[in-house]
Amino acid sequence: MLPPRFTRTVIQALDWLSVCVLPPDERPKHLRTGRRGEEEAYFHLRKVGYEIVARNFRTARYPGEIDLIGWDDDVLCFVEVKTRTSQDVKSAESAVDRHKRREIAQVARDYLRRMPPECQWRFDIVSVYYDGRSARPQIDVFRNASLAA
Repeated sequence: MLPPRFTRTVIQALDWLSVCVLPPDERPKHLRTGRRGEEEAYFHLRKVGYEIVARNFRTARYPGEIDLIGWDDDVLCFVEVKTRTSQDVKSAESAVDRHKRREIAQVARDYLRRMPPECQWRFDIVSVYYDGRSARPQIDVFRNASLAA
């Protein structure tokens, strides 16, 4: 397995190259920011020991998606990533409302059908804040957040 720093450098180089070669990204700014936050969360979780097994997991049965799925030791973690450019209005983790938790729970149950019944699992929230002054975001991981809707 490649070291995370090398992988991150390669992805950043490819991102830079894509800006030079491909047409501009036409998605709204908030979607580009969210995608960038998911990338940062992915690398942060890998750095702290998670083994990521799925990204942007969807199922045909239910709407919604799970941003990241990974193992933290022997616990399967379903991770929702929320990215913000400001902490002034509403915290990123509080943006995971009842509706979003219900969607995640449905998709997680569908994923767990493939796992052994004794599989331990939990729901984590990762908040990513870009403050504009630094290229590096502030990242907080909230382990074992409640899925109760």
